[in-house]
Amino acid sequence: MYSNTVQVSLDDVKPPCQELGGPISGSGGRHPAVGQAPGRLPELAAGQLARQSPACEALSSVPGIGLLTSTAMVAAVRDPRSFDSGRRYASFFGLTPREYSSGQHRYLGRISKRGDRYIRMLLTHGARSVLRAATVARRQGRKLDRLRTWALQVQDRTNHNKATCALANKLARIAWAVWVKHERFQSAEAHPAMAAETTA
Repeated sequence: MYSNTVQVSLDDVKPPCQELGGPISGSGGRHPAVGQAPGRLPELAAGQLARQSPACEALSSVPGIGLLTSTAMVAAVRDPRSFDSGRRYASFFGLTPREYSSGQHRYLGRISKRGDRYIRMLLTHGARSVLRAATVARRQGRKLDRLRTWALQVQDRTNHNKATCALANKLARIAWAVWVKHERFQSAEAHPAMAAETTA
């Protein structure tokens, strides 16, 4: 029986994370680590890359975005400024809803699910984790920030799965903003009326 384990030396992952974003021949401009099976980037190597990359540090400050998601984002996109807005960045991962319009009527359907499937999956799992933690915190009477309060309100109006997709979309937009501005995510307090509506 042959082992499927691949030994990776730390010397094989230098230079740091910024170079992962460069175009790579035969890979559609993405790093070979993106788009393969889970566990594609050894955790130790990813940790070293993240510590050396300001972009990865900024992305990791966003709720629901950790080591794997931040390094995969930097590997998949060379320059976030190539996107006009956070919405276009989110659509790159297939997280924006399909739009069906007719005359003055506008209907938003399910998310397109186009683009990078792996990063979309990571963002969705991250959003589900944030939403679950926010639900537990609300039950315990703990204070929630604006992002988590908004996510819970969406969940109350719709359902858990739709709220997860909506939150994943918002996390992608926030990730684009902190990456472009080169700053860490700062959580904001929920408006009193907004918080009151969530706890009602």
